[in-house]
Amino acid sequence: MPVDVVTFGCRLNASESEIIRRNASVAGLDDVVIINSCAVTNEAVAQARQSIRRLKRERPSARIVVTGCAAQIQPTMFAEMAEVDRVIGNDDKMRDNAWRDARTAFSAAAGFGIANEEKVAVADIMAVREMAPHLVEGFQGGLPRAFVQVQNGCDHRCTFCVIPFGRGNSRSVPMGAVVDQVRALTEAGHAEIVLTGVDLTSYGADLPGAPRLGGLVKRILRHVPEMRRLRISSIDSIEADRDLLDAVANEERLMPHLHLSLQSGDDMILKRMKRRHLRRDAIDFCKQVRRLRPGIAIGADIIAGFPTETEEMFEQSLNLVTDCDLTFVHVFPYSPRPGTPAARMPQVSGEAIRDRARRLRAAAEAALLRRLAAEVGATRQVLIESATQGRTEHFIPVAVAGETPGAVRTFMVADHDGARLRPAVSCARG
Repeated sequence: MPVDVVTFGCRLNASESEIIRRNASVAGLDDVVIINSCAVTNEAVAQARQSIRRLKRERPSARIVVTGCAAQIQPTMFAEMAEVDRVIGNDDKMRDNAWRDARTAFSAAAGFGIANEEKVAVADIMAVREMAPHLVEGFQGGLPRAFVQVQNGCDHRCTFCVIPFGRGNSRSVPMGAVVDQVRALTEAGHAEIVLTGVDLTSYGADLPGAPRLGGLVKRILRHVPEMRRLRISSIDSIEADRDLLDAVANEERLMPHLHLSLQSGDDMILKRMKRRHLRRDAIDFCKQVRRLRPGIAIGADIIAGFPTETEEMFEQSLNLVTDCDLTFVHVFPYSPRPGTPAARMPQVSGEAIRDRARRLRAAAEAALLRRLAAEVGATRQVLIESATQGRTEHFIPVAVAGETPGAVRTFMVADHDGARLRPAVSCARG
């Protein structure tokens, strides 16, 4: 049976899952299910555990391998699960030998079972200093959008976040290797490339000459002229460099959509989070990019119920949705992660957290509806993702029918259904 990978969490995990699938298949593994886990919240870890149990019930003969951030941070917990046969670390999962070793271990243990301590193949992530490029020749199923990992890890220590302990310190892929990968994926037929990383705007600080993300974006656009669409994943607005802003303003192939790691709209909470921006910085940045690229869509991550957050502080986050004119909002109910400073701070009640998350989601839904209504009558270039959905340049979902995935079509927006745009008769083929 083929190698199956179940992915939780971020776009970076989605990108890595393709490399995992390829490496495990090349190593000769079969009838294996790999869980590429996320550790950003307690709920993410719980979902991974639930998925492991369900998959073992559905496929009792399959070997279950757990990797990803949760596996890196809590390997023993997963190894103690009877359903799990192997736990592979976050850096190890990208290396061919980890999957060859797994096959050897499975063969040696056939019919005898595996002791818990023998299941774990997790190295010290903090000892990893370099990042090799991981070329993906093509994403499974010929998906129109492909992800390119250009950076990993994080040197910052936000008080709520465990991800540095799952990903290690910041490290970057050299520019030339990134360009080569983008070119290869474009030649393989992917119409849109997404640059991903854990702390994307820290790109290049560890490389000779300390290049910045904006320089990388410009180099890709210059050296891969056949690439149709380039998108960047979540960024830290306080680290956006001049070249990146210039590319946002002047490069049409760089999509008019940014997603920001804002987390809160209250200055005191931002300081307690150890964020490096204030409320005013976020609002000013959004105004600046709108002047540079009118109509740009901006999304953001916001946490509801961070420790010590009062109702007045929460209102500042709630108002940020309109003050920054956000189109997309990812709401994270605060979840205390073991070992983080925030977990030791005075906690907000679970009831208050749930209520604030609900109100933030309602504000986010209203913001999206405003944007959908404003799109009616506009002409948009839509990347067809599947038989039923595409995305505009602004990453707004569009309901489609009878289109070929991977095509870029020009549509006039007729109306919306509250969640997706509905196109009128197509204007032209892209």
